[in-house]
Amino acid sequence: MPGADIVATRPISSGTQGRYDSAVLSLRTGDEVIVRVPTDDEAASEQSLDLVALQALTAGVRSRLPFRVPGYEGQAPVGDTRAVVYDFIPGTPASLGDITADGATAGSVGAAIAAVHTLPTSVVTEAGLTVNSASQLAARSRKLAERAAATGKVPQALSTRWALAHDDSALWQFQPSVVNGTLSPESFLMVGDHVSGVLGWSGLAVGDPAVDLFWLSSAATPEGAELVFSAYERALPRPADRQLRKRARLYAELEIARWLLHGLGTRDQGVVGDAESMLASLASSVQSDLLNPLSTDTGQVMAVEEVEALLDRTPVRTSSTADPASRITED
Repeated sequence: MPGADIVATRPISSGTQGRYDSAVLSLRTGDEVIVRVPTDDEAASEQSLDLVALQALTAGVRSRLPFRVPGYEGQAPVGDTRAVVYDFIPGTPASLGDITADGATAGSVGAAIAAVHTLPTSVVTEAGLTVNSASQLAARSRKLAERAAATGKVPQALSTRWALAHDDSALWQFQPSVVNGTLSPESFLMVGDHVSGVLGWSGLAVGDPAVDLFWLSSAATPEGAELVFSAYERALPRPADRQLRKRARLYAELEIARWLLHGLGTRDQGVVGDAESMLASLASSVQSDLLNPLSTDTGQVMAVEEVEALLDRTPVRTSSTADPASRITED
């Protein structure tokens, strides 16, 4: 940033546990920027993908969104990696409890997600980013479920439930749209009850809208999730996909399967054990739903909230365990 006159700094992360070491710089002009340095190779790769996505979100695209998207300001080498500078967006990262407990907050979050999903797909195609068809996404989801089942560690009730869902062709009749791909409650910066910005765009693609909503399955109450879903559907300029909530729930359940595979792949028995415990609890909660797979009245299930909780419980930390949300759209 040639000519930048920095008059004050403040850290917003310690650099010891987060995936990025970050600080806010105050400039003499009164503007503020944020500097982020990845703390591991996985975060560095994610940051690179994020920069590509931010370039695809041109000024014209951003004008169609009811919130701010980080703007790239510059970069500099730091050791074996690099620091990237973005303009600073005021706001506090949301929590799931905040979002689902307040109608105004839920409404702003739902409208923000709908705005992303109504962007023209040319935003993605012209940037050379990933474009998925519904059939490709169904096949990928099925493959994940089958890989998990093949470990012998998934209860039969869940294997059956997931197989029935993947065999239900009606579930996969949807129109792919632009998706953020890595949304979690913390992606939304809030000023009061309004979404001021959305962070993390490394998963920008044409994909299943349900992938941006699956985290709602970990809401404390179905009523809380309903606030966001209803606001999302009202904000859409077209009729809502009737199967979207069921696919979102399926993706939430499969996050536990993904966590199991991660534990097996890294030979982390702590992760494997926790995943097995979560799968057993999930199987118990859905036993009565086997004849109506993933129906709209399915009971509350576990999802990302439990995966995030594992970060503090896993005995051996690895770079890939630091942010479970980053694995949402992983093959």
